[in-house]
Amino acid sequence: MAEAHQAVGFQFTVTPDGIDLHLSREVLKHIYLSGVTSWIKRAIRFKNGILTGVYPASPSSWLIAVIAIMSTMYARIDPSLGMIDTIKRTLPVRFSPLSSDYMTVQTQTVLSAILFATGLWLSLILMLRYILKALLSYHAWIFESHGKMSFCTKLWLYLESVRPLLDDEQYNQMEVVANDFKRDEAPKLQKYLILKSWWATNYVSDWWEEYIYLRGRSPIMVNSNFYAMDLLYMIPTHRQAARAGNVVHAMLQYRRKLERGEHAPLRALGVVPMCSYQMERMFNTTRIPGIETDFVQHLSDRKHLVVYHKGRFFKVWLYYGGRHLWPSELETQFQRILDDTTVPQPGELKLAALTAGNRVPWARSRLKYFSQGVNKASLEAIETSAFFLTLDDEAHGYDPDKLRSLDLYAKSLLHGKCYDRWFDKSFTLIAYKNGKLGVNAEHSWADAPIVGHMWEYVLATDCFHLGYTEEGHCKGDINKGLPPTAKLQWDIPLECQEVIEDSYMVAKEIADDVDFHGCLFDEFGKGLIKKSRTSPDAFIQLALQLAQFRDKGEFCLTYEASMTRMFREGRTETVRSCTIESTAFVRAMQDKNTKSAQRLDLFRKAADKHQNMYRLAMTGAGIDRHLFCLYIMSKYLNIDSPFLKQVLSEPWRLSTSQTPQQQLNMVDINKFPRYVGAGGGFGPVADDGYGVSYIIVGENLITFHISSKFSSPETDSYRFGQNIRQAMLDIRALFDQNDKKEM
Repeated sequence: MAEAHQAVGFQFTVTPDGIDLHLSREVLKHIYLSGVTSWIKRAIRFKNGILTGVYPASPSSWLIAVIAIMSTMYARIDPSLGMIDTIKRTLPVRFSPLSSDYMTVQTQTVLSAILFATGLWLSLILMLRYILKALLSYHAWIFESHGKMSFCTKLWLYLESVRPLLDDEQYNQMEVVANDFKRDEAPKLQKYLILKSWWATNYVSDWWEEYIYLRGRSPIMVNSNFYAMDLLYMIPTHRQAARAGNVVHAMLQYRRKLERGEHAPLRALGVVPMCSYQMERMFNTTRIPGIETDFVQHLSDRKHLVVYHKGRFFKVWLYYGGRHLWPSELETQFQRILDDTTVPQPGELKLAALTAGNRVPWARSRLKYFSQGVNKASLEAIETSAFFLTLDDEAHGYDPDKLRSLDLYAKSLLHGKCYDRWFDKSFTLIAYKNGKLGVNAEHSWADAPIVGHMWEYVLATDCFHLGYTEEGHCKGDINKGLPPTAKLQWDIPLECQEVIEDSYMVAKEIADDVDFHGCLFDEFGKGLIKKSRTSPDAFIQLALQLAQFRDKGEFCLTYEASMTRMFREGRTETVRSCTIESTAFVRAMQDKNTKSAQRLDLFRKAADKHQNMYRLAMTGAGIDRHLFCLYIMSKYLNIDSPFLKQVLSEPWRLSTSQTPQQQLNMVDINKFPRYVGAGGGFGPVADDGYGVSYIIVGENLITFHISSKFSSPETDSYRFGQNIRQAMLDIRALFDQNDKKEM
């Protein structure tokens, strides 16, 4: 154990002649290096604090300002318009009241000039910050025309969004309820919400995190957590320990760059930098269960991770002598775990099922059985670890020769065996025995693009920077002096084992009900869609609307996630993809008497409408987060609103999201076409609906991740995948027919 290894650095023996002190030079060296590393980190954080504190200026610009002011003084020009003389008159003549030393006139002049230059420099910084904030708050560049949106306009947008889903009578009733809300409850709620917007950094995000995620008492496995897949076609090495070693080392590199503020900010459409706040909690973070609500625990730099393998938990130190373990050293540690033949302790095998079941039993068990002794120490090791690693005993991944290989791979990442992922950790890294990887991420602390950013960096670093030997091992020497991994100890009573089993049964029922289908659409991709002068996202969303109508014979409320990270601490907004224009297009596609030219015209109108709605969501003019906050405010004020109840109770039977691709551009996928990611996915949101995640990979591939529930007779993920494929082809045929006519 590393703790024991360091403890023997100081040994002493009491003898009749006194105390005989023995010092281990090797251990003292490691302690010294560890201290040096810690102070270097503090120095870097201090430097970053100064740099961010004076942004957009720099410390060197202060020196330039001082030199410039001093130069003008020597040229007998007073740029301060008398302010320097005023400062000089207010300066004390003596250095201190108790001192007999007096400042010369020249010293007073120089000091006054420096103080004036500093004040001028700080004023310019504040002015530049205000100008920069005003510029970045301007979002009209994303529209052809844009104006300030009133609450009444947002209310009208809501009514417009539900119009395709209601008949005339239902719509008239909804219109009456909405107008009553606008007249009676809305003004008071809006005033309080405006007050909150003045006080809070972001008037949505804190309530969104608390009420959508942390207050939920149902299982987060499948219902909240999401997953990300490995490279679609490539496996750099089939050695499980080696692949885990490279990837863990790459994650530590990413964390170090994160701590030092070395990651360049992402830019919306390559123009406006986006908020990076969510990245701060990527590592050393755990969702802690509570009786009424959970909370997110984020710690500073953690030096270990916890590994799960065949029912055992192991603590692995990530540092040695003040540095990160090299990939080869990590491979050695992971191989030791794989070679360990000990059996799980009573209750240890399915312990993690507590994080997969209902939150209240887990919270109560944590207080009752894990608040003292070895259980507390072991649980603390898991919850304070950098992240969680599962060395899985199964083999998964996409294999074109095996039916449903992608489906089984996704289900394994989403829920596994229900007890072999720690679903409360910010993310669990899963390394399969064939060398394939994946990530299961908890959702409360951040959204999928944040995890995707890290995952792109890790996969590119693994394949193109670290690499492997010809035998598939990690490169580098093997340090045989590494301390052994520590097996976590547990003393789990029978009563707790029963709670664990109950949680497992709840989770297993959820997992067994997940109907998943992975659909690789390679007939065409982004390249051909762009040639048609259409947004790829709008093209896919309209195809989903057509597939939904063909699948169920009706339209449904559709959710598409849009980021709002152009705002400080922004997260997401909803794009309501089912519109009057999209339903008109779908009906035209289903009407055999409608000509292709008319269908194409309706398609373009629907695509333009979708793009405009997406831009509105990105620039903070969406409706759903605003209505959500009004609803929360109504609960605080005990105001009963039939309109808000109706809005918040509407089920999203089609929930969709696009996985961002090439956020970092570390790999040229045109040069390396097989090194492409497979994206990720999530569970179904509604019992009788679909969850669809898609990733536009390069120019010629789109991967769909489709989930639903076996228990619903109305859904079938494979059938829906086939409907999506046919809808994509049918829409493309419209453009092909139009091109032939133009020729």
